[in-house]
Amino acid sequence: MYVEIVPNRNSPPAVLLREGWREGKRTRKRTLANLSHWSQSKVNALRLVLKDRAMVPAEERETITRSRPHGHVEAVVGTIRKIGLESIIGSKPSRQRDLVVAMVAERLLHPCSKLATTRLWHTTTLATELGVGDADVDELYDALDWLLARQKRIESKLAKVHLREGAPVLYDVSSSYYEGRTCPLACFGHDRDGKKGRKIIVYGVMTDGEGRPIGVDVYPGNTGDPTTVPDQVSKLRRRFGLERVVLVGDRGMLTQTKIEHLKRYPQLGWITALRSASIRKLAKAGAVQLTLFDERNLAEIASPDFPGERLVVCLNPLLAEERRRKREALLASTETELDKIARAVARRTRTPLTASEIGLRAGKVVNRFKVAKHFELTIEANRFQWRRDEASVSAEAALDGIYVIRTSEPRARLSAPDAVRSYKDLSQVERAFRTLKGMDLRIRPIRHRTEAHVRAHIFLCMLAYYVEWHMRRRLAPLLFDDEELPEARGRRDPVAPAQPSAAARRKKTTRVSDEGLPIHSFETLLAAMATRCRHTCRVGVPLKTGEDLRVEYERVTESDSFQTKVLSLLGVFPVDGKPV
Repeated sequence: MYVEIVPNRNSPPAVLLREGWREGKRTRKRTLANLSHWSQSKVNALRLVLKDRAMVPAEERETITRSRPHGHVEAVVGTIRKIGLESIIGSKPSRQRDLVVAMVAERLLHPCSKLATTRLWHTTTLATELGVGDADVDELYDALDWLLARQKRIESKLAKVHLREGAPVLYDVSSSYYEGRTCPLACFGHDRDGKKGRKIIVYGVMTDGEGRPIGVDVYPGNTGDPTTVPDQVSKLRRRFGLERVVLVGDRGMLTQTKIEHLKRYPQLGWITALRSASIRKLAKAGAVQLTLFDERNLAEIASPDFPGERLVVCLNPLLAEERRRKREALLASTETELDKIARAVARRTRTPLTASEIGLRAGKVVNRFKVAKHFELTIEANRFQWRRDEASVSAEAALDGIYVIRTSEPRARLSAPDAVRSYKDLSQVERAFRTLKGMDLRIRPIRHRTEAHVRAHIFLCMLAYYVEWHMRRRLAPLLFDDEELPEARGRRDPVAPAQPSAAARRKKTTRVSDEGLPIHSFETLLAAMATRCRHTCRVGVPLKTGEDLRVEYERVTESDSFQTKVLSLLGVFPVDGKPV
């Protein structure tokens, strides 16, 4: 028997159940039933029966009892194991190591409080993958204490892998605001987050020359940036055992006082930049002149004010234009506000303003826009006049776009262009701070009550950024990141503004890779990976006798082409070579 569908002119086709047989060389058939009134699903079921296909009752079919996102967990945990971070955190497997690895992974997946972590990692496969599903928040805090006790050993292991004698080391300091009043590290200081009236906590991050984090130190919020430098020198020499490295820090970090401290260690080199006051002094002495840039955009000079040091003067025309534009905007805004004060003084004839009242108003204006040096103010009782100091403006404009790199490294070890490149590499530490503070890792706001937990929390965030750094490098073809940038840094013009590669421009224009795959940010890439789920399935039905013969098992959504590419780039494969 078989089902045959017979066309019926303008009417719906006839669905007939027929039987066929052969008589000699001829084929015979007859209709057993007209099934035209049956639904399509019912007809399909009959076809399966006629083909001797086993039919399972509806109540005994496979059912999915739970689905949990798995692909992003697969990518993050797989990377942690691929780069060997587990063994760096702890050489032997332990409950504490599993909890720390799980918190590092959760920081990349869903950055949140430790209590929320114990809730959220059950919504993915993370808790199951690392066997921490039964952990509570108290156990997580115990694991943080365990991590903090091992911080020095972990940083030493990272330094051994990524730092070598004579290599550049990048260092910079930032801060994050604190929620609460109990932690002694929280103090009022230079707030970089724009949260007025909030106490802050200061932390300094050390990276290798490529921006890969090596260590982090936490300080009270009222700690100045330069005072953290001796700790980094001690860490490099004593803990890491490095005699010959080049410390790269910005001009606010490596002040003259700290450079004098660094000079006690002849094998320890440094690279920084001069402040604007020192550049003006060099220009006044005739050491910095525009004729230096007739043929090149950088020139090396010497000055008796900086004995035994090399000074590399650079001129960036685009930076000069930007500084000119910004200065004119600030001057114009200041003049508008000063005009308002002058008109207000002229109107007050019945109750004239005193000189002190006028001075307070004018001081707020010129200090708000940081251009007080470019104005001459005449302040008397009921009299206020101002004028722009054109000579001061012209003197500052003459140095627009000029900056000076200062280093102790001899020319034989470090060329002038490489000195400039090394200083500009500090932007990679700034990227680390943006990632730590942004939505990726959310180091802030800091809510932990004790000093130890604050230190452990910040170190945990640094380890999470270490994982993200490696993931970004491997996933660069699928991210908006310029995958040619690491190599280009060593050969491009050190002074001219950086230009994206042709591949990066093409990705930003087309928003697809060369293979036709969508280009993502790091956040949306993880979200796309999360659509690959692990399903808990059940087959069977309880018998009337009360015996339950149902069978449960797990299976994973088949990866699409994008997910397969991500896992391939990360090198996350099981033994059989297929994504798990």
